Amino acid sequence: MKSRALVIGGSLGGLFAANLLHDLGWDVDVYERVPDDLASRGAGIGTHDELLSVLGRLGIAMDERLGAQVGDRVCLAREGTTVHRAPWGHIMSGWANVYRPLKERFPAQRYHFGKSFEELDQRGSEVVARFSDGSQAAGELLIGADGLRSAVRGQLFPGLEPAYAGYVAWRALIDEHALPDELRRRLGNIYWFGLPPGEMIVAYPVPARDGAPGHRDWNVVWYRPIVGDEALRDMCTDATGRHHGPAIPPPLVRPEVIAALKRDARALLAPLIAELVERSQPFFQAIFDVESPRLAVERVCLLGDAAFVARPHVGMGVTKAALDALCLRRSIEMHSESLETALARYDRLRGEFGRRSVARARRLGAYIEARARPERGWTGQQLDQRPERLMREVAAALSDIPELALDI
Repeated sequence: MKSRALVIGGSLGGLFAANLLHDLGWDVDVYERVPDDLASRGAGIGTHDELLSVLGRLGIAMDERLGAQVGDRVCLAREGTTVHRAPWGHIMSGWANVYRPLKERFPAQRYHFGKSFEELDQRGSEVVARFSDGSQAAGELLIGADGLRSAVRGQLFPGLEPAYAGYVAWRALIDEHALPDELRRRLGNIYWFGLPPGEMIVAYPVPARDGAPGHRDWNVVWYRPIVGDEALRDMCTDATGRHHGPAIPPPLVRPEVIAALKRDARALLAPLIAELVERSQPFFQAIFDVESPRLAVERVCLLGDAAFVARPHVGMGVTKAALDALCLRRSIEMHSESLETALARYDRLRGEFGRRSVARARRLGAYIEARARPERGWTGQQLDQRPERLMREVAAALSDIPELALDI
């Protein structure tokens, strides 16, 4: 009889794990909390050779529907002059563009929407998952791939909460064809940077969400410190006065909050980047760190953002999830006689990678966090905002980061 895995969370990490274990011969079922397809969600993402390798292993090629080759990185001063230019030439993609082929590849009858996980019960060699609709499922392995606010992680480690980093990322995805021809020409094929004091904005082309060959969107991410809990609370309060915690739905961000952002763009950013912000419909996400003390407890393991969340400056959230899933599969292949031994290997290898990723991301974001928390006594190295450093280290290739050259 085949072994069975239950994957809690049907986003990218869950789909990588589900596809890799399904190909290994396991029966796999995916349980996603939301009731509908996720392809309309997400924004631009960076890629690494390691991510492309995992996709290739699954028979998914990074063609022009999935990836856009981006040229040099260029940092602009407020006046619009070039401060620093660095060669780049990486492939950028979009969250939905990776989600679709992973979802289409997995058996549709085994992907279950509208399944909100509530609790688990481990009974020797069996794990039982219970859902809010009263249903339950059992298998030999349960994989928590349910993201930043992981309910599975909450079961394993009660009280472990994401730690707010003191700043937010304003995001926007803009259809290139909605931009004036002259602005499209000036944007070209560049990975743009702006570095106001204690902040960073990046803008780069990604393949369009509709997957049409040759169509592109512009992805914009602006990291901004938020001084004080009350300021963040105000941003996360809608027009009716309802507070939404640290994550307000994008349509409910108050117009005056967005208007203030666009005024700041005109005051702080190069005209080219400011115009892109002006023509966008931005929303924001608070930035968090998450470090799980363990990635495996008996026959339950954590994967992707459920295990570790590293600030986006490392640019490898999707790559990390893919490598987590690949390491899990390899560990099971190597120790097919003992799932406990396989999970111990997975815990050791991916736990170390996750801890190092979080540490690197904190270092890269320290100069932004310092603006919100000046009382912490930051060092000169932590406050280093030189463009030549940041443009080299932000979203660097894994092969260029010695501390992350770990086995999987």
